Amino acid sequence: MTDTNETPETRVPSRVFRPAKQEAEAAKDHGISPQTEHPAYRLAFQDLDFLLRDDLRPIRFQLELLKTQLILEEAHIASTFVVYGSARIPEPEKALALRDLATDELSKKIAERLIEKSKYYDVARELGRLASNFPRDEEGKQHFVVTSGGGPSIMEAANRGARDVGADTVGLNIVLPHEQAPNPYVTPGLSMQFHYFALRKMHFLLHARAVAVFPGGFGTFDESFELLTLIQTGKIAPIPVLFYGKDFWNRVVNFEALVEEGVISPRDLGLFHFCETAEEGWQIVQDFWRGKDHTRIERPRARIFGTGEPTDGS
Repeated sequence: MTDTNETPETRVPSRVFRPAKQEAEAAKDHGISPQTEHPAYRLAFQDLDFLLRDDLRPIRFQLELLKTQLILEEAHIASTFVVYGSARIPEPEKALALRDLATDELSKKIAERLIEKSKYYDVARELGRLASNFPRDEEGKQHFVVTSGGGPSIMEAANRGARDVGADTVGLNIVLPHEQAPNPYVTPGLSMQFHYFALRKMHFLLHARAVAVFPGGFGTFDESFELLTLIQTGKIAPIPVLFYGKDFWNRVVNFEALVEEGVISPRDLGLFHFCETAEEGWQIVQDFWRGKDHTRIERPRARIFGTGEPTDGS
């Protein structure tokens, strides 16, 4: 006799639709006919000709935004320490060779300037080490994960510093007309490539809780001054912004003149700090976050984009 009060064990499946990967494999097993061989018959998400149409640009924006976000979340990365800087400043040992290659006065002058700035390779590397020693929080989330553009020189140095201490480090590369390969110090699973500069720059700042700006050219100017504009206009909450190389920056940008011309206010000069050493910069970052109740350095939780309520980095 069966006990009618006894409840048999039941298992409710988590999904009833077949996964897209399984469907994609099954789609290969169709017969050959004029219909199945025509591009119209391809599954939309497997049809590159379709995905690369101009009409699909908004979808590609979304894919570039989403893929990197999911990768960072799955790596338990809650916040980053972003490093901007030139792809042309070599490490000190290699910089001296530039002098021997110089053939005219201009190239000799450029070589000397690059040799002088090569010290920042070591500074960026040490800064990467310091930031990467920051402990995980109680949920196992990583903070101040060193993030660069993934290229050579200053970017390489920052990633290299993180790898020196066995930490994860992110590289956000971009497709360019000339070859650009990821530097060897980026964690392979955190080495990503972008088509759109706008989406790449957005991912630099979505999780950034500190940014170090080393001497650089147009790309560095673009990234760093957009950041200052976002803070100045209140689009993001203030974060520590470190400009390395006061002599360089004051030579190439007359910040005081911008104030005197009335195009920025005197207080805008307080949006960033000039630095020379890794220890000095890291101290500024710690001092900035320490004691802030809503964005403690142990768990940076503030919503930096927009003016909504604090959240877990959305």
